[in-house]
Amino acid sequence: MDNAPTTTPQSGTDLLEWPVIGRFLRWRYARPAMQLPLLLGAIVMVAHGFVGPQLAPRNLASLLTWVHYRGVLIVVLLVAGNFFCMACPFMLTRDWARRFFKPALNWPRWLRNKWLAVGLLVAVLFAYELFDLWGSPWWTAWLIIGYFAAALAVDALFKQASFCKYVCPIGQFNFAASTFSPLEVKVRDTNTCATCTTVDCIKGTRHPDDRELVLQRGCELALFQPEKVGNMDCTFCLDCIHACPHDNVGITTRLPGSELWDDTRRSGIGLFSKRKDLAALAAIFMFGALLNAFGMVSPVYAVQQWIATQLGTTNEVPVLAILFVALLIVEPVLLMGGAALWTRRATGTPEPLMPIMTRFAYALIPLACGVWAAHYGFHLLTGLWTFIPVTQAAFADFGLPFLGEPLWQWTGFSTGAVYPLEIGLISLGLLGTLLVAYRIAERDYPRRARRVFIPWAVLVVVLWASALWLLSQPMEMRGTMLGG
Repeated sequence: MDNAPTTTPQSGTDLLEWPVIGRFLRWRYARPAMQLPLLLGAIVMVAHGFVGPQLAPRNLASLLTWVHYRGVLIVVLLVAGNFFCMACPFMLTRDWARRFFKPALNWPRWLRNKWLAVGLLVAVLFAYELFDLWGSPWWTAWLIIGYFAAALAVDALFKQASFCKYVCPIGQFNFAASTFSPLEVKVRDTNTCATCTTVDCIKGTRHPDDRELVLQRGCELALFQPEKVGNMDCTFCLDCIHACPHDNVGITTRLPGSELWDDTRRSGIGLFSKRKDLAALAAIFMFGALLNAFGMVSPVYAVQQWIATQLGTTNEVPVLAILFVALLIVEPVLLMGGAALWTRRATGTPEPLMPIMTRFAYALIPLACGVWAAHYGFHLLTGLWTFIPVTQAAFADFGLPFLGEPLWQWTGFSTGAVYPLEIGLISLGLLGTLLVAYRIAERDYPRRARRVFIPWAVLVVVLWASALWLLSQPMEMRGTMLGG
């Protein structure tokens, strides 16, 4: 049953009210100021990926992409919010390009969902393993270029932020993780919105004498602020904040994950419980985390060898394809379908399994965040300082040795020191998922909440135990000086 949106002022801390950070974020050019350094960094990474040493631990393209960027990304998402989408350099080049062309097409109605983006996210995970992207600076450089080209091509043809909302696999990862973030872009008082007649937050503002001249764009992801709930699809672009004539939009604190059990109809998205594509994103986010970790421990080679023997092939493509189908399709369907069947029996209703799976899929996100954070955090912390000597060497490669001799002895923390942190992150994710699962059971089955909660609790404990086992295995030190 839909819940009526609140009409009371919002409580919690507002980041825009902070003395230094708030003043910076209110600055009209705050987003370009964050995007520009990342764009320059991307240019250096691409250049070094092509002309620098093709040894991954000594190349900025592979090291920064697969060790530092991913680790910092998940930390920022969980500690703050979707600030990496805010600072996305792909959108900076797109905005520059749009000064010379105007996209004329609307994104096709039949593609206004997450299915394409979910497929591309799986494709990136597949390519990562197939081409050993972590070990190839050359391929990593081409991947970065391809990303810029894709963003420019899509948004050159289609209006609004079609690439961000419907295509970008990194963006979908960020959207899923940011549902468990402590901050969200939100109106301060919906009573103010009720009296607003201009709705600039969604329409933007235009020059009074030339309506074709946009002074400040509104939300390009079709999230109408008074009816927006949570962080899904929100890139933290701040356009609504700058467009609002009443200064009524802030970046406020909230209980992390609370939007996952909130089935309020939300602008630009609708009801979570009716969105099979978003539920699929949540499931891929969870099982993809386990698959990505599985690809870096030694048992995976035994499994791949067994599959190759059964197929009678040495071609890695069908072997990986079978592994991906098994772990990203068959396993989720069997495990979640089993929990949904148990739920149906516990309630004594003939409800179809798919709606049950759809509603409870969102409960997997906190545990998935814990697994991704533990995995990426492992690589980040064990190679924490490696970017310093590699940067020194990179500038020397470009004929600018002013940073001195590379400090190759600078690496990071030992694996033994990082392992307790991994356990803690996964366990915190487990607690978050159990909480969300219970709240969903309480929301949908108030009289049988405890009975309905049990099968999903069993499922997430199994996934938690699997994650602990995976991360207890010796893991490849991909992209670092420790692993080559």
